[in-house]
Amino acid sequence: MLTYTVYSEAGGVGKTTLSANLAKAHARAGQDVLVIDLDPQEGSLTYLLAVEAARNEGGSDNLVRHMIGRPGGAFADLVRTAEPGIDVLPSHNMLERLTELLLRTSEIEEQTNPDPEYTYPRYEQLHRVLAEARIHESYDVLIVDPPATTGDHLYNAIYATRNVVIPLELSGKGHQSVEGLQDIVAGLESELDLEVGVLAVVPNEVKDTADQREYEAALSELGFSVPVSIRDRTSLFEGCWKQQVNAFTYVEEHRARKRQYELDTLAQFDELAAFISEQVDGEAAEHAEVSA
Repeated sequence: MLTYTVYSEAGGVGKTTLSANLAKAHARAGQDVLVIDLDPQEGSLTYLLAVEAARNEGGSDNLVRHMIGRPGGAFADLVRTAEPGIDVLPSHNMLERLTELLLRTSEIEEQTNPDPEYTYPRYEQLHRVLAEARIHESYDVLIVDPPATTGDHLYNAIYATRNVVIPLELSGKGHQSVEGLQDIVAGLESELDLEVGVLAVVPNEVKDTADQREYEAALSELGFSVPVSIRDRTSLFEGCWKQQVNAFTYVEEHRARKRQYELDTLAQFDELAAFISEQVDGEAAEHAEVSA
């Protein structure tokens, strides 16, 4: 099973947009995808994919309840279908309290465990829930979209997936991120005591300036894989958020005239999904052609 977290320490770099479009690209290749939205913000993947979710109902079952060992129903009942091939485990307002609730659960478990050396595995709870639900029997791809901050959301996501795909802004701010990528990965590995694979780094909103070309070259010099660079597609991606669809659906259903540069961008998402798949199973998935 292909598993990865789409993460960037910087906000506003298209993390959620990339997650949605990679999910669609994997589905176009015939893979069954589960996307987990760990971001408590209102404008999250759940919103972008127009998934109906009772996120404001405090008494409703949700992923956090399962992670702290207090489920209100079956895991499968949490999952919503966004479109054929793409299922979503939606966000819920209780995610805002995830750290607090995991700490409280940790205290109870450690105080009541007969082994005085026992330490509650706080960052392993998402992995536990997914393993108990045996999602590997139902899905080919798992994508987790956490908030752009370190903490329990991110650590649970990384522990469950072991791999990251990192969207990046090629700018002065992004250059600092380029130089800090290795430190970020090393920090995650140290915090979680496991090896984290960087499947791809994806420059986004690229305008092909001299400075941006310099920053992109720096990525390659550091040994990161940069299979595609997404050009500045502000109109396309703003349209996706307005219509609450992925870019493939937006171009197909909301563009009267197909623009070749947008079709090229869709092809890049297909290429990126195939590249990511190949890193894990050594075999690139085949995609349907994107036609004008």
